Amino acid sequence: METPNPFRAPGEWLRCALHAHTTNSDGELAPERLALHFDQAGYDVLFVTDHWVRTVVDQPLRILTIPSIELNATIEGTGSDAHVLALGVVDDPIEPGAAFPNLQETVDWIRGSGGLAFVAHPYWSGLTSHEFRNCVGLSGVEVWNSGCELELGRGLSAVHWDEGLEAGERWLGIASDDSHLPGFDSGFSSVWVKVEERTQEAVLHAIEQGLFYSSNGPLIHDVSIDGSGVEVVCDPAHQVSLITFRVFGASVTAGRLGRANAARVTDRTPDGLIRGARLGRFGSWPFGRIEVTDVHGRKAWTNPLWYSA
Repeated sequence: METPNPFRAPGEWLRCALHAHTTNSDGELAPERLALHFDQAGYDVLFVTDHWVRTVVDQPLRILTIPSIELNATIEGTGSDAHVLALGVVDDPIEPGAAFPNLQETVDWIRGSGGLAFVAHPYWSGLTSHEFRNCVGLSGVEVWNSGCELELGRGLSAVHWDEGLEAGERWLGIASDDSHLPGFDSGFSSVWVKVEERTQEAVLHAIEQGLFYSSNGPLIHDVSIDGSGVEVVCDPAHQVSLITFRVFGASVTAGRLGRANAARVTDRTPDGLIRGARLGRFGSWPFGRIEVTDVHGRKAWTNPLWYSA
């Protein structure tokens, strides 16, 4: 079954920051100053995700601010603690005492409050993917967290994401700054959401449907799919890959040691970087997502663009 392709959907792209903190929890800036910071940095939407606090920004700005929360949840039977982004919830949480609710209870509360639930920074948290699989209502996973990368070098959770996809989970992948110190740990990551109107409802609906891609650098301009392959148009890149099941997939790489595996370059810059690629799609791979890497190692990730029936 195909999933929505945001590059073929109507509307405009909005640059969104999905994970940031204010002085209402452990952030450096007051809510209005945080919103102004991201507004001036060129973002269109800011999700304010204070720990256990639903922060509403009253000051009117060009940027759309969406009250959200970062919650904790216990992974039953393990003693592990997961952090969960509650995007767009309309209720205030009640902080627990000695114990946090389990993950399923936390996700149920988020969905019941009109929000979307994403597991935040699982690599930083020391989680394995099986610890949060089979959670009903979980929208996905934070595939990249700039703050965790800056702090400990544990920002990338692509393995957690792919293990879930291989196991049949239909997780979406988001990238965020998790900003606490704006100016130091902000402006690195974006979720580019395709919407037909600039409203909270439209943004949340697009995220829920997977009408977005994520990046900590390069832009993806177009993705098209047919029965035998995927065409990608992007910012000049060192590598463009089709990530799918286990040892399968396709990739093209630029440079002296560059090679093509089940793929070919369709457009290059004068200095040999990749602006377009066709990546082969064969058999009944259960999912396929695109990953673009620039010469600085920064990446962009699409959501899985198809699933097997």
